Amino acid sequence: MTGRLLVAALVAVLALVLDGTAFAYWGGSGSGSTDSTAPVGLSPATPADALRPGGTASVVLTVTNPNPFDVHLGSVALDTGRGFAVDAGHSSCATNTLTFTTQTGGWTAPARVGAVNGVLPITLPGALAMGVTAVNACQGASITVYLVVGP
Repeated sequence: MTGRLLVAALVAVLALVLDGTAFAYWGGSGSGSTDSTAPVGLSPATPADALRPGGTASVVLTVTNPNPFDVHLGSVALDTGRGFAVDAGHSSCATNTLTFTTQTGGWTAPARVGAVNGVLPITLPGALAMGVTAVNACQGASITVYLVVGP
């Protein structure tokens, strides 16, 4: 009788172990695929304030999000491939006196709704600076700042 009881106990323990193994196998994590994320769009930024030699100005831009979900933007930095531009009437204004300070802090561009992209206007206080060596030809120039976003 003890042998039968021992066998029954071992079978019960083995059933519990196998049942737990089956649960772990079938109840484990899975994987799937998602649609790819489309890049957000950035308008060329412009100074919101008058910019003077030795001074700073806020920069305004608009982010458009073509994705059906919110997109987090961790930073806004100068697009070093494009940098700055001035209008044709001020072509002798050298852009090498301009600097842009990378901005961090995070923004969330809202999701596209239907056929309408999400839009996020951003103002970056004091992000653009003009060096003290800027020439008089820069007076009244329209400055464009080309930016990129980071995670």
